[in-house]
Amino acid sequence: MPLTAAASAREILTGLHDVMAKRGSAQAKLDKVVDLIAEAMQSEVCSIYLLRERALELFATHGLRKEAVHVTRLSMGEGLVGTIAEEGRVLNLAEAASHPEFVYRPETGEERFHSFAGVPIIRREAAIGVLAVQHADPRRYDDVEIEALQTVAMVLSEMIASARLVDGARTARRDAGMQRIEGLKLVTGMAKGVAVFHQPKVVVEHTVADDTEAERTRVYTAFRKMREQIDNMTREAEFGTAGEHNEILETYKMFAYDEGWSRRINEAIDSGLTAEAAIERVQQRTRARMREIDDPILKERMHDLEDLSNRLMRIVSGRMGTAAQTGLTRDAILIAKNLGPAELLEYDKRRLKGVVLEEGSLTAHVTIVARAMGVPVVGRIDDIRHIANEGDTVLVDGDMGVVVVRPSRPLVNGFEQRMSLSQKRRAEFAAIRALPAETRDGQRIQLMVNAGLAEDAAMLEAAGADGIGLFRTEFQFLIAAQLPGRESQLRLYRNVLEAAGDKPVVFRTVDIGGDKALPYLAEDEKDESENPAMGWRALRLSLERKALMKAQARALIEASAGRTLRIMFPMVSEPWEYEEARALFEEQIAWAKGAKRGCPKAVEFGAMLEVPSLAEMLDLLLPRVDFLSIGTNDLTQFLFAADRADPRLAERYDWLSPAILRFLRRVNGEAKAAGVPVRVCGEMAGRPLEAMALIGIGIDSFSITPAAVGPVKAMVRSIDAAAVREKVEALLAKPPPKMRKSLADWAKRHGVAIG
Repeated sequence: MPLTAAASAREILTGLHDVMAKRGSAQAKLDKVVDLIAEAMQSEVCSIYLLRERALELFATHGLRKEAVHVTRLSMGEGLVGTIAEEGRVLNLAEAASHPEFVYRPETGEERFHSFAGVPIIRREAAIGVLAVQHADPRRYDDVEIEALQTVAMVLSEMIASARLVDGARTARRDAGMQRIEGLKLVTGMAKGVAVFHQPKVVVEHTVADDTEAERTRVYTAFRKMREQIDNMTREAEFGTAGEHNEILETYKMFAYDEGWSRRINEAIDSGLTAEAAIERVQQRTRARMREIDDPILKERMHDLEDLSNRLMRIVSGRMGTAAQTGLTRDAILIAKNLGPAELLEYDKRRLKGVVLEEGSLTAHVTIVARAMGVPVVGRIDDIRHIANEGDTVLVDGDMGVVVVRPSRPLVNGFEQRMSLSQKRRAEFAAIRALPAETRDGQRIQLMVNAGLAEDAAMLEAAGADGIGLFRTEFQFLIAAQLPGRESQLRLYRNVLEAAGDKPVVFRTVDIGGDKALPYLAEDEKDESENPAMGWRALRLSLERKALMKAQARALIEASAGRTLRIMFPMVSEPWEYEEARALFEEQIAWAKGAKRGCPKAVEFGAMLEVPSLAEMLDLLLPRVDFLSIGTNDLTQFLFAADRADPRLAERYDWLSPAILRFLRRVNGEAKAAGVPVRVCGEMAGRPLEAMALIGIGIDSFSITPAAVGPVKAMVRSIDAAAVREKVEALLAKPPPKMRKSLADWAKRHGVAIG
């Protein structure tokens, strides 16, 4: 073909613009369109098939028999046309009949034609039809011809959708109906709502440009703004995904400055497309390539390019805000590739019912914040941003790790019944909120909560908790763009203590580093080891960066003026680390007294036992601590050498393992003998069956999520502690093959409320 792709497409688009501007029926316009395309491409046949009643119907043709129009129909996946629509890809064949999917329809009279090229007509990322050309001579079509066809097909989609000639994009997709997808359980709970994209998709409404140079200027301006944003992100390193922040930004920067990408968009504008349509045209090409890529690393890079294209599209269309900024108007299920904790906190908690992520992990910062907010989250749902459409009904089952998109009515009914049952149970928990967590034989169990946000402290009464057993001070560090100063820390700690009233609050010093890297740390201070959870983090980092710890110590001391300050050091491996941290705090207390600053009336020091080595040094540690907290999340993964973020090891990561229970029983026994109270912090204590087992080994104080207080309190009030201890001791003396089942069966027989 003598013309370039841009020139050929521009010639056709100009003609299409004229056709669409004139009055007439949609059928008459499509009849003119196929004639126009055939003439411009010097093609003997040009045909348009549209999706009607779940089949592809020959709607207009130049070159095939006219009596076949509205008669020839192909199912999705049937024949060459059905294959193009179902798979969303181009077919370019010198001999159509040689293709394994070829289907002959005699009414069309197409037996004279050998070559065939077809492209999908895409609307909102789904095929709504097929545009095809044919020649009598066997030949493969040039790339420029295919490119011109794809550009024309894009403009046709607008005309077809406006005329309402098709069923709609959703029915054309292989994932058109209900989709049930299993992912990674991140935060438990159930939620129903409509799909809302964290970064809303921009739907291209106008494809043909009136002024090509004006569209080019818009794209150049958008590119400059986008590159400035990426440069700022790289310099300022706003908080993002754990462990991948720098790599993602560098990838973004590489693509943002890629001349080939910007050149392809410019070429699309040359063909007569608007800026938005040109970006979408290049994105369609990217998506087509993604479907053909098997390499997961390369595929991830293509995903990054699509994310960047979406950013460019939002800039050029003036829609830069997230869904949080535009506001939620209905109960919503938020959909994103990933989120930072600060981004999640921007959403209206009354409307945000659940979160679905393409990525996500158990230890990600957004997971911790979502758990504190009581918002169920399911992660690792591949391609959810393309499976779901904005406004689709979505069910999130955080208990099972399942997401259902566009559920059937029977499934919704069943889900709502389960949610109703869950709400009924919450009402039952609310009824015992003011009652003590006391067993039937009179043993008092202390139920405290884990917190990390100022508003968490205000929920103590609503949860019916005895206090805050673990306040994660690192949340403030994780959501900040720079290291929080002493004054901002002081305000936070003071607000938390005031909200808690006379209930105790245990502050844990910052547990940062490792997989909770702060982007504003110097490059040489970041832990890029293969096992960051076992690396330079928590107390190890704080003892190296004493200025950070001193600032936090002074803020905590001054905030606790006139109160009891309860301070706890994370990830203590050996007693000397605890001693060094305690000495630093005692020095700051002495300084505050000397400077006539406010000081606490009393100070209690504690250590977190998360590293198994500390259990072998308890004889040296216990005389120096006022309390001991056992962090079961990290402790269990260290004992089992099983990464808690790896779903493949989920079944090996069992808190009811006899090894775990025996270990905890020994630690608790030694601490109690020394007169040191023990508290178990973490998800283990927040599960009724596991909490029952902990009571069985003598643990009487837990720090759990606010949502877990009700279920655990109900369990506590339903048991006889002495009977539980007797049963657990018997099981630990001679462990059964399935410890969890044995405990669950016993609980069921004895009417224990384990849910």
